[in-house]
Amino acid sequence: MSAVLVVNSGSSSLKYQLIEMTGEQVLASGLIERIGEDVGVVNHRNVEADPDNPIVSEEPIKNHVDAFAVMLARFAEHGPSMEEHPVLAVGHRVVHGGKRFFEATRITDLVKINIQDLAELAPLHNPANLDGIVAAERAFPSVPHVAIFDTAFHSTLPEKAYRYAIDRELADRHRVRRYGFHGTSHQFVSRAAAEFLGKDVTELNQIILHLGNGASATAVRGGESVDTSMGFTPLEGLVMGTRSGDVDPAVLVHLQRVAGLSAAEIDTLLNRKSGLLGLAGAADMRDLQARANDGDEIAVTALDVYNHRLRGYVGKYYVDLGRVDTIVFTAGVGENSPQVRERALAGLERLGIKIDPARNAGRGGPKIISTDDSEVTVLVVPTNEELEIARQTLAAIEG
Repeated sequence: MSAVLVVNSGSSSLKYQLIEMTGEQVLASGLIERIGEDVGVVNHRNVEADPDNPIVSEEPIKNHVDAFAVMLARFAEHGPSMEEHPVLAVGHRVVHGGKRFFEATRITDLVKINIQDLAELAPLHNPANLDGIVAAERAFPSVPHVAIFDTAFHSTLPEKAYRYAIDRELADRHRVRRYGFHGTSHQFVSRAAAEFLGKDVTELNQIILHLGNGASATAVRGGESVDTSMGFTPLEGLVMGTRSGDVDPAVLVHLQRVAGLSAAEIDTLLNRKSGLLGLAGAADMRDLQARANDGDEIAVTALDVYNHRLRGYVGKYYVDLGRVDTIVFTAGVGENSPQVRERALAGLERLGIKIDPARNAGRGGPKIISTDDSEVTVLVVPTNEELEIARQTLAAIEG
């Protein structure tokens, strides 16, 4: 049996999964953290043999090359055997593909140069993704490596959806436009929802709500993204765990002028100290819901703001699509919070959106949570970005 190794490389972390592609089964998964610090943490799980007992250890890990060496040592010591499950290809998550990459792409020297050039648009992510690619090529020199870009699924956005209303020449010179993110998840979920319903994805108009610590909404027409809430960066759009989402740009100028905040301080404010954390001092939806249930008015208001923004995007995309066949909840909050799902669609019955409380109760999916007479089918569909990366990797090397 042959497998695809899926790699997600961060600046100080390496996340991986080994997926056997015949049955699309996860054989192993792992997370290596604190790369470059005095002591790194290694978590390796042999899903095939002992899924409930990960092997956890600590040791110095200087860089991503060392991280891959540690990963291979864990496979050799704790399995599964890479001789029994040879790696056919390595699929890499890359955050930003700009306007250059709109599908899974086999990695060459030119592709690496382009990923580095696009670091201007994703300075915290693309360099780390590239470090992982270079290290992985040393660890697996004889197999193809494929880049799967978070932005690729949104390359189908029409100009009316991706262009900002600022000076055109300035925007084009500095590559300022809406790119969208979470594309791998939105693509997987839109297809999985269609498969669950026994439909062809090209027949459906869908609104996909990826709700986790990061959150985004996407309008999908016939399997293609036509609008999405994240923009030039993953900051735009919905209220998130620590990110503000949409905010009047003049607020930033005001804070710079009256509060003396620097550009770096504003960036930190919007990305790390805003969203639910900024509104109520907690980024975890479970904590906020518990506080709201106990009558905490600050938590109640934070959830109201969160759901108000979410309903607004549902309404916007309903209008944009003209006809909506499905609304799909996915990711950590979307899959596990009946309260968020109920409140996000509350009051939309006139749009043919009706939630069945009994079906909505509980976690997980895939499942339909709308009533039988709801014109729009509302679903919960678990996302699986690693599997989508593996599938696209396999398609790229076979195609």
